[in-house]
Formats: sequence, structure tokens, C-alpha cells
Amino acid sequence: MRKVRDYDAELKALGDKARALKAKRVEQLGQLVTATGADALDAETLAGVLLDAIGSKDAGAKEAWRANGAAFFQRRGRKGGGAAAIDGSGAAPEPGGNAAGGSGTTPNG
Repeated sequence: MRKVRDYDAELKALGDKARALKAKRVEQLGQLVTATGADALDAETLAGVLLDAIGSKDAGAKEAWRANGAAFFQRRGRKGGGAAAIDGSGAAPEPGGNAAGGSGTTPNG
């Protein structure tokens, strides 16, 4: 005789897992905002910046943002320690470094 499957329990377990993954993602996004220094912006400004990024059709700008973001995580990865919850690298913030490295501006102009 076959074992009867408890579909309700399986659905509940899947729902619980989905909620846990969503909560983890929200927490990681909050940590990313803090790690980049974007928490210094008011919510309206931050939302506007993100909406502009989403709506941008400029592939060059998007690639520059991606490269700045990758460089940010690589800098943090070499220091070792606290960004593990954000990017999984186990990196710590740079002491005295510019946390807003992905701002799109360059020091040389």
C-alpha cells in the first residue's frame, strides 16, 4: 500500500520557505542600503534614484553602475568580515573608506 501524501503540509512548508526567503532578501537589501551609505538619503530621494535606474534605457550607464557595484563588493571582499550577509563574500566595510562607491561620480571628474 502506498503512503498517503499530506499535500496541505507540503504546501504549508513551501509557503513558509517562500516567506523566509522573501524576508531574507528584504533584510539583505536593507543591509545593502546601509553598507553603501544610501541610508543617509531620505526615502523619497532613494526611491527616485532607484526608479530612474529601473527606467533608464541607457545601456552604457547601466554597465557603469554594474561595474561600480562589482568594484564596491570586491573592495569589501579584500577587507574580510561584515558584508557576508549582503554578497556572501564574508567581507567587512572599509575603515574610513567611501561606502557610497557606486554613486556614479568619479574623483577625477
